Amino acid sequence: MTRYKAIISYDGFGFSGFQRQPHARSVQEEIEKTLTRLNQGRPISIHGAGRTDSGVHALGQVIHFDLPQARDEEKLRFALDTQTPEDIDFISVEEVSEDFHARYHKHHKTYEFLVDYGRPKNPMMRRYATHYPYPLEIDRMQEAIKKLVGKHDFTGFTASGTSVEDKIRTIREAVLTVDENRHLLTFTFTGNGFLYKQIRNMVGTLLKIGNGRMPVSQIDLILEKKDRSLAGPTAAPNGLYLKEIRYEQ
Repeated sequence: MTRYKAIISYDGFGFSGFQRQPHARSVQEEIEKTLTRLNQGRPISIHGAGRTDSGVHALGQVIHFDLPQARDEEKLRFALDTQTPEDIDFISVEEVSEDFHARYHKHHKTYEFLVDYGRPKNPMMRRYATHYPYPLEIDRMQEAIKKLVGKHDFTGFTASGTSVEDKIRTIREAVLTVDENRHLLTFTFTGNGFLYKQIRNMVGTLLKIGNGRMPVSQIDLILEKKDRSLAGPTAAPNGLYLKEIRYEQ
């Protein structure tokens, strides 16, 4: 068997998430159907670096899969790119060693979250940025987001009911940029892993701080108390993008 690593992007609007699930359209299922056709009907499974939820987009998701014979990398990429649905794009395909695993090899993920802020909203962005029509003090959010950098127990920013026991994660970068002309906020987070809905909960909290309904120090309190009820609401999924995955050598 020959193992391949692929970088893909997809528009999450039409998917119930990355992972295959019954009675719902998923990125995994669409790619596996295409690979199975290319393999003369013999089933092929893929493994992703992470799972994205319903409505969440990807600019640089990584997957790996095994084929029974070696293929020309560019021809394989082109075949996958043209035979998968239009809301999936294959950016690159490369042969890798048989011990490479998209999920378990050590890596860092970068996510972006886009917010269309102020009134009126941009209807062209309704699927690709979360609208927030209320007044915001950008300086307060800039101060608060810095508090998320570092190694912390992020229990207070995790969706209740998650089965993950170890909720300690390290965020290497947390940055907010503002495009005043387009009325667009971009929250960028890079870390060694993120918990279920962690980023959406952090953004929801930062927006509430920017709106003056929470103090900047609320971030410290949430991290200290590890209490989800102290954080802000979960931001909608349409603004979230898995931007990039970088593997350590």
